Amino acid sequence: MGRRVGLMFGGRSVEHEVSVVSARGVVAAMASSRQLECVPIGVTADGIWLDPESSMRVLCGDGARVISAGNDTGRVSIAPGSGLRLRGQPLALDVIFPLIHGWGGEDGRLQGALELAGVPYVGAGVAASAVGMDKVFARRLFEERGLPVCDWHAVERRELQNDPAAVASHVLAELGLPVFVKPANGGSSLGVVKAVDEAGLGQALHSAARFDRRLVVERAHDVREVECAVLGNEAPEASVLGEIVPSNDFYDFDAKYVDDASELKIPAPLPAALGERIRTLAVDAYRALDLVGFARVDFFVGRENGEVWLNEVNTLPGFTPISMFPKLWEASGLPYARLIERLVDLALDADRGSPPSLP
Repeated sequence: MGRRVGLMFGGRSVEHEVSVVSARGVVAAMASSRQLECVPIGVTADGIWLDPESSMRVLCGDGARVISAGNDTGRVSIAPGSGLRLRGQPLALDVIFPLIHGWGGEDGRLQGALELAGVPYVGAGVAASAVGMDKVFARRLFEERGLPVCDWHAVERRELQNDPAAVASHVLAELGLPVFVKPANGGSSLGVVKAVDEAGLGQALHSAARFDRRLVVERAHDVREVECAVLGNEAPEASVLGEIVPSNDFYDFDAKYVDDASELKIPAPLPAALGERIRTLAVDAYRALDLVGFARVDFFVGRENGEVWLNEVNTLPGFTPISMFPKLWEASGLPYARLIERLVDLALDADRGSPPSLP
């Protein structure tokens, strides 16, 4: 058998169910690979790491969430410096593929634990995961690197609680309307609201604040939504581009996962020069975050003038067979199962540094 891959999925974030769907796609692809052996590790909503047997039953079923059956044969735990353990014994793994979206899986927390355990893992490191997940920090970094972002303003929940009228007034003076209000740390468009008038702005701010203590408010433009997949360590490569035509006013959670009516155009119908500029910007954003492994880089493109804005870099994109990231690489000549094998290779080749030697 080939390399043993610990496939982690589920988790404590609001994107738990999205993670389960991604994991089902990956485990099916691994079943067809001669190079990879899947060792699933499901994480419940309260943070319990289930044993591989119980985790595989979740993936083979049709449940939307990772739930302990109460008769699990053991729990997986981290042993600092010596990998993962099951029932007190080492759990032999060559690499971890973390597919836990959002809090605790995409924001550097899990990556830090795996670093301490000494286990190689797929995707971004601790700092890159944390910054990429935080829309405030990421935008500041992108601006410092000269990458184009929409005009935006950061809001803290305490400001909103203390004087909501002042916050709304400041946003209107800086950005006008319409605007998008987003939790600073979030994914799958959960908590994202578009405000088109003053009353809607107040509601959007309070709605988004339920998801995070820090918010991003950004000026809305009439745009097309274009995405690029990037793959690699020291020499990252950009895929062909894809365009999303959302079924709703924008690509919200329902348009992504519920109504199945959004359209994906691959390759994106863009002029060649504009497409090359976006692909170059995608690699620049990838390098700005010092990423390894993979990421999906999302852009807005103005309908009237073709102006380009970097929206965000997703360091752990959706990974179902119909998700944009694998579809973009399939269109670029790298099929789904081979893409997973390539990610494992990149994880094992990544230079994440090492602890300093004691004198």
